[in-house]
This record gives sequence, structure tokens and C-alpha cells, in this order.
Amino acid sequence: MLQNTFNNQDPIGQFFNWNETMWSEMQKAKWGDDPVSDALSQVNSDDLQLFYKAISSNPMHLLDMQMKWWQGQLAICQNSMMKSLDSGSASVVADPPGDRRFKHKAWTENPHFDFIRQSYLHFSKSLTDMLDVVEGVPESVRERLKFTFRQTINALSPTNFIWSNPEVLLRTIEEKGANLVKGIALYQEDMAASADMLKIRMTRQSAFTLGENLAVTPGDVVFRNDIFELIQYAATTKTVHKTPLLIIPPFINKYYILDLTEQKSLVAWLRDQGHTVFIMSWRNPGKEQASISFSDLVQSGTMEAIRVIEQVTKEKEVNAIGYCIGGTLLAATQAAYVAQGVKSRVKSATYLTTLLDFTQPGEVGVFINPPVINAMAKMNEAQGYFDGRKMAVTFSLLRENSLYWNYYIDNYLKGEEPSEFDILYWNSDSTNLSATCADFLLRDLYLNNRLSQAGEVKIGDVAIDLGKVTTPSYFLSTKEDHIALWDATFKGSNLLGGDKTMVLGESGHVAGVVNPPSKNKYGYWLSESKFDNPEQWLATAKREDGSWWTHWQQWATPFLGEKQVPARTVGSVEYPALMAAPGRYVTQSLPIAAVEETA
Repeated sequence: MLQNTFNNQDPIGQFFNWNETMWSEMQKAKWGDDPVSDALSQVNSDDLQLFYKAISSNPMHLLDMQMKWWQGQLAICQNSMMKSLDSGSASVVADPPGDRRFKHKAWTENPHFDFIRQSYLHFSKSLTDMLDVVEGVPESVRERLKFTFRQTINALSPTNFIWSNPEVLLRTIEEKGANLVKGIALYQEDMAASADMLKIRMTRQSAFTLGENLAVTPGDVVFRNDIFELIQYAATTKTVHKTPLLIIPPFINKYYILDLTEQKSLVAWLRDQGHTVFIMSWRNPGKEQASISFSDLVQSGTMEAIRVIEQVTKEKEVNAIGYCIGGTLLAATQAAYVAQGVKSRVKSATYLTTLLDFTQPGEVGVFINPPVINAMAKMNEAQGYFDGRKMAVTFSLLRENSLYWNYYIDNYLKGEEPSEFDILYWNSDSTNLSATCADFLLRDLYLNNRLSQAGEVKIGDVAIDLGKVTTPSYFLSTKEDHIALWDATFKGSNLLGGDKTMVLGESGHVAGVVNPPSKNKYGYWLSESKFDNPEQWLATAKREDGSWWTHWQQWATPFLGEKQVPARTVGSVEYPALMAAPGRYVTQSLPIAAVEETA
């Protein structure tokens, strides 16, 4: 409608036509054209057939929902007419809590755009309400359809189109299309840097350089194999705790989320508390590493790191922190020690937002079904690895309005390059997953939940049982985590033996973990009750102000050694410093073989 007020032969009219074409092409780029896309389409088609069958079995219910929509739309029409006569009239449909898409004043002050906004929100709610109340749909199907409906609804938001977004429309007129010219350039750059799915930039890439303003804590790589580098950090105190500390980051991300800027670095804070800190930096696998397995990550990864730390520090035990899937790896490592009949080298274990029981996989569960996993395995086997760029887009789509479409609007329609944000830079710095490990992660862990079943997972030649692990453990989960639901992570703690401390942080999967005491931003909940269900546990929990970091330090005190020792130098005769941190592996954005060929 509005686009017709422009001559399609002038530059602005041409840009309107370009927006239609680009949006259509972006959908193709976002979902790709591969076996996985075909599998997702087939699963979605099957789910819709079940949905249609359930609706047809109760036509009166469908009619009732349709009547409610018509009544609501009529009220919006009446409200729009009143608003055109009286600009002070209130809207009948309000924005959902936390929805920032319609914050520009024209969305409520202009009767035309107010009508578009209200109609869109009313339709969105009507559609999701119908899915919630329809009977006869399996819960797994309902959850997948909720995701599909939400993706479609939010992709069709009027904010995503030039002619229906008043803020973009005004800017396009004022700048005579210059914003769209800038947007095209950004779009082309992002397409060139993407895999099959469009990866939209979230921050200014040129603002950060590893080793200069990120991952700057002084240290050295003291060991390297085909799977990881081990970094030891220089001490800042004259004496240090006797027991060294090993951090195991997720092998699907780069380690420096725990060593961002100096003010946000957990690594820097821990060494200031007197810890001898080691961290694993995982290799970014290419086709040559296709056969690297989860078992390899334990045997040649975490176990090897602990062996090297013993050689460097002469201590037979470590305190260990595992983050996300790194925590899953930590639990498997401890179970492997037990299965091998050797004393565990882990004195205390800390699990940050870690799933051990995968029956509640969070929103990523919409992708966990046999057809999609089989298609992913076929694609990964062909290329040797699961492309981390696809994984990054997938996780962004779990929060599409705040991690995808908002950047689409700002970058491509407004022509604005995003601001500097260290966490989003890390989030965009993708890491691949070997084909073998990706298949294990999706099929054995997420789909079949084998880690929770004694003897179902083997590390090398031995079957492991998490129930035989008796190491004292500290579980930190975060209340708004959509990747590792807090009640699911706490439920997994019951699979382990030994004493357990449960802590629930505020915020989400990253911000709730990277929560330095100096910021005093997020608090946490504590309860000594055994975890049976989330409502019961939270009802007994007490909220505390401040960062969980300080609480963890108090918890860890009994495991630090009876007395401190002189500050350790970095490396040893057997394992001298190879190069300064952040090392080689963390800087590889491409599969490392490709980087070495171009070096």
C-alpha cells in the first residue's frame, strides 16, 4: 500500500522492490538448501498434518477461536477509527512484556501504523493460543510447532519490511535510500562470511582483536596436541593455593568467554584469588579431524590436560570447572577414572550451566528428532565437521527477535553497523565440531540420553557410570537460560554421587556466568534442599546479592590445600612455554588445515 505512493522507477521505489527480493532470498539463505533443510521441512509437514487432524476433530472449537479473532479484529478497526478522530485514544492491544520491536512512537501515535501493529499482535496471539488449546497433539509435536509458528510469525513482523516500519520508512525518505545502500553492502559481506544459513553480524568485528583487548590475561601455552592447547596463567600473588585449577570450556565454543576484557575475565579474577589457573583451548576441527570422538576429548583432552598439570605443578589432583558441554565432559572424565579403577584426579568439580540428563534439552529440542539428526549426520560426514557458523545461527534463532531480526533491521534496513560488544563478538566467533563428535552429541546425548544410563557410554574400552562419581560438586545454573534449562541441569546433578551444592544465578546462559563481583549486577539463589522439582527447590531458596563468583570461592576453600605454596612459574622443564596466550588454536576461525595452507 505505502510502497505504491512512490514511483517504482525512482531510487526509493527500486529499493522497496529490492527489499521484497532480498527478504525472500534471505529466507532461502537462512534455512539453506541441503538434507537438513529437507528433513526439517518434512518434519514440519508431518507435524502440521497432525495439527490439522486434531483441529478437524473439533470444528466447534476452531469456530470459537475464529470468532474470537474476528471480534478482536473488529475492536481494532473501531479503535483505529476512534484514534484517527482522537489521537489520545488508547490501543486495545498492548505490546507483549519485553517486546521492544514497536518502541518507536509512530507505532502508537500514527493510526495507520497502530492498526498494523495491533492487527499483527492480535493475529500472533490468536494463532499461538489456538496451538496451546487444541487437543490431541503430542507434546513433542506441539513444542516443535510452537517454534515453527513463532519463527514464521516473527519473520512476518511488520517491523521487518521497509514499507510497514515507520522508523525505517522515515529514514529511507530522509536519507534518499543511502541507508539501504549501506545495508546492501553489509548484507553482501555477511553472506560472504556465512555458510548455508545467513549469519548476521551482531557487533563490529574490527573492534576486537584477541590478545589485545580480549583474552589478554598473561599466560603461555605449555602443551599442544591435535585436540587442544593447554594455557597456564602467570600468578599475581606471591603465594598460591596448593591445588591447581583446570577450566574446561565448551568444545563447541572458544574458551575466551571466560577471559573477555580485563573487567569481565573469570580467569583473571581466579588468579587474583591465588589460584594456579590452567584452561583448555580446543582446536577448531576441519575435515582431517573428522574422526575425533567424545571419547578422544576425554582421553586425549581432559585426562591429558590433568596429566600435564601434574607434571608442571607436581600435584596429583586438580579442582576443575566445566562450562556447558565442557561440564558434561568433566563428568564423563571423572566416571572414566572410576571405570578404569584409578583414583580420581579431580578433587572438586564445578558445573556451569551443564546438562547431564538430556530429557529436557530446552528450545534446541525442536531440532532433536531422528530425521533431522540423520540428515545432519549425512551432511557432516560428507564435509568432515559440523560448521560452527550454522550452529551460531541456530542458537540465535532460539531468540530470534533479540538475536536475529533486530540486527537484520538495524544492519540491512537502517544501514547501521552494530556497536561494540565483547560477548556478541565471542558469540559470532564460531567453532566447528568434528563429524564423529557431532553425531555423538546429537544422537547419543540429546536424542537417546545415554549418558544418564549406566554403562551406555564408553570412554575407550570402559563403560562409565555417573552414579559412581563421588567428588564434591558445585552446580551453577541460570534462571533465564534457554540452552540448558536450570531445572534440567539441577535434575542432572542427581545422577552423580557425593555432596552437591546448588546455586541458581540470575540472567541467562552467558551473562549469568560472566558476572564479575565488581559489576554487582546479578544475584543468585541458594538452597540446601535436595532437588526434586524446580518449584519446591525455589520455594526453599534464599536470594543473595552479588556475584556467584565470591560464593564459589568460599565453597572451594576446603579443596584448595591446607597451606599455600610459593607462586609457580609458568611451564616446566618437561613442558616449557610454547607461545604466549591466547595461543594458536583460538585464533583459527576457519578449519585449521585451511588456515595452514594459506599461512
